[in-house]
Amino acid sequence: MNKVSTYIRESYRELLEKVTWPTWTQLQQSTVIVLVATLIITAMVAVMDFGSNQVLKLIYSLFKN
Repeated sequence: MNKVSTYIRESYRELLEKVTWPTWTQLQQSTVIVLVATLIITAMVAVMDFGSNQVLKLIYSLFKN
């Protein structure tokens, strides 16, 4: 049990003294970057989905009786 309490104590101390936390401005900028990247990737996937759907419809229509 002593090892567990030592681990928790050292982890807490490391979080307070050694970790570099971002400033509020940096956090906001990072959040905006992630949101923009998410929107761009979502749009790309939607376009690829629509395109593949249209191609498959064309292929299926060629083999339809």
